[in-house]
Amino acid sequence: MARWIPVLCMFAVSLISYIDRNTLAILAPTILRETGLSGEQYGYIVAAFSIAYMLANPVWGRILDRAGLRRGMTAAVACWTLASVAHAFAGGIWSFASARAALGFGEGATFPGGLRTVVETLPPGKRGRGLAVAYSGGSLGAVIAPLVVTPIFQWQGWRGAFWFTGLIGAAWLGMWALVSRRPEMRNARPAPAATHHPPRALDPAFLAFLAAYALGALPLGFVLYNTALYLAGPLGCSQAFIGKVLWMPPLGWEAGYFFWGWLCDRSRLSLRALMLISGALSLPFAAIPYAGGVAAVLALLFLAMFAAAGFIVLSIAYANSVYAAGHAGFIAGAGAGAWSAIVALTMPAFGRLFDHHSYAAAFWLAAAFPAAGTLGWLALSRRPQASSPQS
Repeated sequence: MARWIPVLCMFAVSLISYIDRNTLAILAPTILRETGLSGEQYGYIVAAFSIAYMLANPVWGRILDRAGLRRGMTAAVACWTLASVAHAFAGGIWSFASARAALGFGEGATFPGGLRTVVETLPPGKRGRGLAVAYSGGSLGAVIAPLVVTPIFQWQGWRGAFWFTGLIGAAWLGMWALVSRRPEMRNARPAPAATHHPPRALDPAFLAFLAAYALGALPLGFVLYNTALYLAGPLGCSQAFIGKVLWMPPLGWEAGYFFWGWLCDRSRLSLRALMLISGALSLPFAAIPYAGGVAAVLALLFLAMFAAAGFIVLSIAYANSVYAAGHAGFIAGAGAGAWSAIVALTMPAFGRLFDHHSYAAAFWLAAAFPAAGTLGWLALSRRPQASSPQS
């Protein structure tokens, strides 16, 4: 069991990171109403986070690959904890965007740290499940965030909710100061140093990985940042009701990590077959504007996040089969960064469509990305690689 303690610590940090980032999305209807921000301006605020997150992921991946987990994760979580509290002092687009960008920069270490911990502390036969545990903290954070944040909002207002997110970040830093000194962390064998060049930008395998991860998982960002606005807008749900049901779609994400992680370790199906299944499960996302009511909408959002988790797990399994374990931090950072870039580019457009009540167009557009990711991976993963594969 001691072998799993570092992975569980990464589970906790990813959980906290998604409580932090989802607090704004959960309270968006109230914050936009009180501050006078539009849906498009909200999209730009989300884009500020996404751009910083995109740039920070590969940077933190390199830092963690070279400087180690203990110092790297301490610096990252300290950075984003301060940034989270800064939201409590924001009141307009520039102050929110600045706080959001700082939060995105710090949180860029989350998934590189998770994958790096998995490859350092677990044997190959357990890494699919280890990845599911480390990454699933994010999906669980998205599940519990509305259940935790909503009562705090009702008690202390939306600014008080951001003080709470800073508090849990500080608590993790205290826990990490102890866990990172445990014997299983000090004695962990680092992933073997790579003996060949890192993934190159034009490698077909690297591009296939990015296509599956970034395009396939785009609905995660759409659901996380727009569901509250959709429920409050055309469906007429109150902020209190949204807080009670917004945990349901991310539960599909949580279940998806464990389901797809188990398949990667145990299933006899090929990666190609699993990727096709994940792509097929993403298609019903386009039907959400035509669903009959809130229950049907929530069920389809659950399925969309379940399928998106498949793209993440399967794309990382593919990249780890091609590139040396010494590049694990960079691989995780590049995938999350590319996903964040797509979110940054699309969120203002989705916000504009929501401002004009063009909900069907927004959902159809979002549903097209996983289909494109599946086709891109199928085409690129068959081409010869420029880098040497992992031996």
